[in-house]
Amino acid sequence: METNSKFQKKRKWFLPLVFSLLLTALVVFITVFTSPHFFSSQLYRNRLKNRIPHFVESKLTVSEASGDPVPRLAYLISGSTGDGKSLKRALKALYHPRNQYAVHLDLEAPVAERLELADFVKNEPVFKSVGNVRMVSRANLVTYRGPTMVSNTLHAAAILLKEGGDWDWFINLSASDYPLVTQDDLLHSLISIPRNLNFIEHTSDIGWKEYQRAKPVIIDPGLYSLHKSDVFWVSEKRSVPTAYKLFTGSAWMMLSRPFIEYCLWGWDNLPRIVLMYYANFLSSPEGYFHTVICNADEFRNTTVNHDLHFISWDNPPKQHPHFLNLIDFQRLVDSNAPFARKFGHDDPVLDKVDSDLLGCNADGYFPGSWFDLIGNNSTSHMHNVTNTTELKQGPGAERLKHLIHGLLTAPDFDTSHCV
Repeated sequence: METNSKFQKKRKWFLPLVFSLLLTALVVFITVFTSPHFFSSQLYRNRLKNRIPHFVESKLTVSEASGDPVPRLAYLISGSTGDGKSLKRALKALYHPRNQYAVHLDLEAPVAERLELADFVKNEPVFKSVGNVRMVSRANLVTYRGPTMVSNTLHAAAILLKEGGDWDWFINLSASDYPLVTQDDLLHSLISIPRNLNFIEHTSDIGWKEYQRAKPVIIDPGLYSLHKSDVFWVSEKRSVPTAYKLFTGSAWMMLSRPFIEYCLWGWDNLPRIVLMYYANFLSSPEGYFHTVICNADEFRNTTVNHDLHFISWDNPPKQHPHFLNLIDFQRLVDSNAPFARKFGHDDPVLDKVDSDLLGCNADGYFPGSWFDLIGNNSTSHMHNVTNTTELKQGPGAERLKHLIHGLLTAPDFDTSHCV
């Protein structure tokens, strides 16, 4: 009897308790799930779930190839003391309104020479009309035995990326370089080839350079001084890197825009790591870009093992090549290369190149299809000049096409990248 009485008492309060709990849960459910804050927070969570994280690296993607049928080139033309006149001559011979140009005169050059060149770049009527030539106003001190030439090249490339609009290839030249084909010939020869190709002479067989350049440590005063002096040698040696493989080759090259962007942005850090190593490397221009491109999976299969230059070396090669003269003229032509070096200031062979290969006029320009249109300076007219796709082909186009076709159709082309 006592047990039944207790059971009856529990039953009286148990049912109300369950009902109260169910009612409370219903009120809470209605309050929460009908609140506008719930839907906004749920929408926010769904967005977070589906959203791609916006890291800095996600914005550092390479440019797509330009849609222009005729490519555009970006040039760095650099010189040192006494090269002002040669820079002017080379710039005219290399000029085309589709291209972009950065002119650099070494910080060691006298102020008067730098000012004269700056005035020429600013006020030359053709350059002033089109607006595609600029002088590197904050000049660098370039010592060719150290890393300052690499830093100067990266500096100019950054300027051309920022100010030069769309272009497809970057070419570095010095005041002692000169073209062997017109820009119309060069642009026409590049129309049919992939624009991700990089013309860079390279090899992993560094040979004697391992002991004379890779293992020694040098300090280049040009990185921190206002005056040139020879590099300093550190007594200790260093081991060859194991995280990446060293490559060497020519300091002169034609590099694609995507690869230049990669070197400047360095989104996987390889270009910066390699740059720090080559900061203490003798003659780093002969190895930095080569090592970066051949250790980057994205670019190693885009290399064409040629520097597009005719250069006359000693055998074995010394630090600098021969100066070219009239005796070398036929060899220049037979090389099919678009550029050659080294030329002395106003050497007679340059006059022969102008007359026989380039067809330059009295002012030093190749009078392509664009030249006749420069007279009118209206905005719409200049737009037509800078975007012209009409090119005058000459014998240089056939020579250059023969060279490029031979390089790209070589039996071992696909298996000889970065070896």
